[in-house]
Amino acid sequence: MKFTIEGKEGKARAGEIQTAHGSIPTPIFMPVGTVASVKGVHQSELEEDTKAPIILGNTYHLYLRPGMEILEQAGGLHQFMSWSSNILTDSGGYQVYSLADNRKITEEGVKFKSHIDGSTHFFTPESVMDIQRRIGADIIMAFDECTPYPCDWDYAEKSMEMTHRWAHRCIEGLEKSPVRYGFEQAFFPIVQGSVYPDLRERSARFIADLDAPGNAIGGLSVGEPAEEMYAMTEVVCAILPEEKPRYLMGVGTPANLLENIARGIDMFDCVMPTRNARNGMLFTAEGTINIKNKKWENDFSPLDENGYSYVDTLYTKAYLRHLFAANEFLGKQIATLHNLGFYLWLVRTARARILAGDFYDWKDELVQKLNRRR
Repeated sequence: MKFTIEGKEGKARAGEIQTAHGSIPTPIFMPVGTVASVKGVHQSELEEDTKAPIILGNTYHLYLRPGMEILEQAGGLHQFMSWSSNILTDSGGYQVYSLADNRKITEEGVKFKSHIDGSTHFFTPESVMDIQRRIGADIIMAFDECTPYPCDWDYAEKSMEMTHRWAHRCIEGLEKSPVRYGFEQAFFPIVQGSVYPDLRERSARFIADLDAPGNAIGGLSVGEPAEEMYAMTEVVCAILPEEKPRYLMGVGTPANLLENIARGIDMFDCVMPTRNARNGMLFTAEGTINIKNKKWENDFSPLDENGYSYVDTLYTKAYLRHLFAANEFLGKQIATLHNLGFYLWLVRTARARILAGDFYDWKDELVQKLNRRR
């Protein structure tokens, strides 16, 4: 993997990541395709309409279903899902965190019960690296523990130190697991430390010293106030090396993306644009729309005149409201394409504004609008 910074404005960066499966302009938002599918969207729509150069898959879910044997027989995740562009896999640390009542964390790893059939499994840093080798993503994540919010300082420190020890084991596991599918994968370790600046600083220094191809920031967007998130991002970005991409995991709203780009983040993922779309929430440059509201019943204007996706000018607000009222799945598909189109437009425009030198003025004006409810 190669990362090039093409321009900067303040702490904001415009760059490019190059992998075996193509170019990724940064800043970038990665649509979440947890189980080898971005819900309700064809791969061709992702490539041709939203122009997403990378999507995210999840180790925990893919390990359970369809399983490693099927993925290997298919020739890896790219072949299995007919996706020719880039893939990043989350190691499953967050999913294990979310299984609070069905898992046990020890120094060796995590024992957990499948949410599908209740069967028992055991993840270690080494086994998770081997699983991600077998999945075949372009960028793979370290196995870490994601701390809840709130948590006390002592717990956050203990968890962070274990995540650091696991990072070393991940690297050793990668060295022992053979490269598959003919290309090397880029490994990203993860900064932890909850919302404690001293822990975040220590963790960022430790992660930076690993000299990995890129670095991630985890354990945020788990319920803490946005200002806490921004403060931790500033602490970490001041330490992580500038010449490597920085990935803020699981974030977030359109405003969150812009504010964290302003603080030096290059990569994002979040289920929000797809999940909220399925519940009738549309993100726009003028604020959010609940398309289920009666006020849209006879509004025959386009979904969004800015045209982030082909659906925006093809369908009206009244039609989309009708689809939700009738519980037609097409409504969820249209809303999902709109939201993904908007998110990808947002990061592309942020990139262009950074290169043009007027990102911060544009960002400040847009954030005020994004927080409105229409």
